[in-house]
Amino acid sequence: MSDTTAPPLGTPAPRAPWAAIYLAAVVVLLGILGFLVWATPVDADGAKAWFDPMIKGGWMAWTFPVALFFWVIGSLLVTMTILAIRFPETPRRGVLRIETTRGDRLFISLLGSAFLCLAWLFFFGGPLWWALILCLVYAAAVFRWV
Repeated sequence: MSDTTAPPLGTPAPRAPWAAIYLAAVVVLLGILGFLVWATPVDADGAKAWFDPMIKGGWMAWTFPVALFFWVIGSLLVTMTILAIRFPETPRRGVLRIETTRGDRLFISLLGSAFLCLAWLFFFGGPLWWALILCLVYAAAVFRWV
């Protein structure tokens, strides 16, 4: 017989250390954001050159705003993963009459926001600040009614 025994019936399962998990996720994400700010190039005057390439001669224009965009997407995915583990949900039917979960609604809102920004650029050009507000309203509507 082994030394490990199952707890008696009716005994609650040990609780996961959710506060530590939340704190660890926040610390890691803020650490990555801090690294991105630190890695932002500095011009001759010592000021941050926010729109200069972070990798000179790189294959893609990795500027701070581009890196920040991908950091936000990654943060959303980490948050949704933690929420899905901590608070499991059953799919629900919204106005589209398809079953969606939080992750599905995040994908729909990101895809729709990309199209909204492209349409904004086509009709109005830059900057995209008003398009960003429109995208946030759209995402809130998707999470509420889809």
